[in-house]
Order: sequence, then structure tokens, then C-alpha cells
Amino acid sequence: MFNNWFRTNKVAMVLLTIIRVYVGYQWIEAGWHKLTGGFDASGFLNGAIAKSVGENPTVQSWWASFLEHAALPNVSFFNVLVPYGEFLVGLGLILGTFTTFAALMGLVMNASYLLSGTVSTNVQLLLMEVLIIVAAANAGKVGLDRWVLSYLRSLIGKKSSTAAL
Repeated sequence: MFNNWFRTNKVAMVLLTIIRVYVGYQWIEAGWHKLTGGFDASGFLNGAIAKSVGENPTVQSWWASFLEHAALPNVSFFNVLVPYGEFLVGLGLILGTFTTFAALMGLVMNASYLLSGTVSTNVQLLLMEVLIIVAAANAGKVGLDRWVLSYLRSLIGKKSSTAAL
């Protein structure tokens, strides 16, 4: 019942638009600061790895192992991926383009920041992203998804109808 309300109700659509634009602004602002101000993830990664040891570790050892053996050796890749990813997630959410995918990618980034021991606003953003994902297309109806998704559905419908011939 509640899920259906999120996916079909017009009031939910308006509320989700407000949430979507707010979350998008948070992402686009963070990405823009990293794109224009320079960004090096090595300090963040080393800090997260350091939080995995000691009497009360805040980062789980399996995540620290991933950071140490996969992310840190490829930090130059993450130095590009993170700022562009944050900016594009924000842009997608603000414009309402591929909204569900943008929210999912934002959720993945928030989860990775949380796993790395950073709390900040990540929990609130993650919860709002879950709402956007649950609402699916209704979250992007007041946005470009209204036209983009309709166009993609028409393309898919044309391919399946021509394949049946």
C-alpha cells in the first residue's frame, strides 16, 4: 500500500520532486567543489584504512582491505570517478533524468562513505535516495524522465514489435 502510494500518487510525486532536487543539489555542490578545487582521495582512503584498527575500529576490516588493496593503488581513477560521479548524480537528480539510476549511484557512494567511517549527512541522503528508488518513475515525472523514459519505452516497443514480424 505505501509502496503503491509512492509510485502512483501525485502528492508523493511533488514531495519526491522536492526531495530529489534537494539531494541533487547536495551532490552537484559536492562534485563541483571537487572538480574546481582539486581533489585527491588518498587522504580520505588512508584515513579510512587507519580507522579499521585500534581498540574501537569504525571501519570494518573487509572494507579497509578493499580500500588498501583496490582503491588506494588506483587512487588516480577514484580522483576522477568521485568528482564526476557526484556531479553527474546531482545533475541527474536535479533535472530528473534517469532519476532512479542517479539515486542508486548516489546511494552506492553514500554507502561507501559510511563504510569508510564518515557519517556527516550521508545517512540522511541515503534514506532520501531509498525513497527516490522505491518511487521509481514517479520521482522523475516532474523532470526530464517524463519524456526520456517515454521515448525509450517507445523505442523498446518498436524493436519488440518489429522482431515479432
